[in-house]
Amino acid sequence: MKLALFDLDNTLLDGDSDYAWAQFLIEEGVLHAGEYNAKNDYFYSRYKDGTLDIHEFLDFQLAPIKDRPRAQLDAWHQEFMQRKIRPIIAAGTPALLDEHGGSTSAIVTATNRFITGPIAKELEVPMLIATDIEERADGTFTGRPRGIPTFREGKIAAVNAWLASLGHKLADYESWFFSDSLNDLPLLELVTHPVAVDPDPTLEARARERGWSIISLR
Repeated sequence: MKLALFDLDNTLLDGDSDYAWAQFLIEEGVLHAGEYNAKNDYFYSRYKDGTLDIHEFLDFQLAPIKDRPRAQLDAWHQEFMQRKIRPIIAAGTPALLDEHGGSTSAIVTATNRFITGPIAKELEVPMLIATDIEERADGTFTGRPRGIPTFREGKIAAVNAWLASLGHKLADYESWFFSDSLNDLPLLELVTHPVAVDPDPTLEARARERGWSIISLR
């Protein structure tokens, strides 16, 4: 059996969907550019250097969607897909997904499910493993994550839980994981075929040390 796992941001996308969402909300006048950009840039830098506190970040990330009517959020997201996401789908993404079309496959991302759900559908990847958000009966969000965020070791826990629901475990598969980020080293080290995609410097150095594949989708 074959299993293909794909990181999303800066891997299948030539950019970061969460960062792009914040920029979209700034352009829409929902967020104040000066205040929000500084914090957004701070957290993005912490992510890139491997020092991100995921819970601190989620408090920040989820605040703009907290308590807003779901119809408004969904309307914004449709425009967000058109303006921000479709233009940054990496050039090589469709071919890579086609190459692994016969495998059990999933996008595995730390970015929350509200942002990434429509992106996974756009890419026609059947399974999305993402950070879940508490949701009320009326569809509004509480601003709090639900369960363990799918970040670093949290990705491993989520993948293992998904595979267990299928009656399998990671060791049952010949497996691939495609990622750009040093934050994904825990999961990359567990799969049969770790692949660094347009990697950050830390991941590139580790990939070269270990003899992992390094590819570009851009």
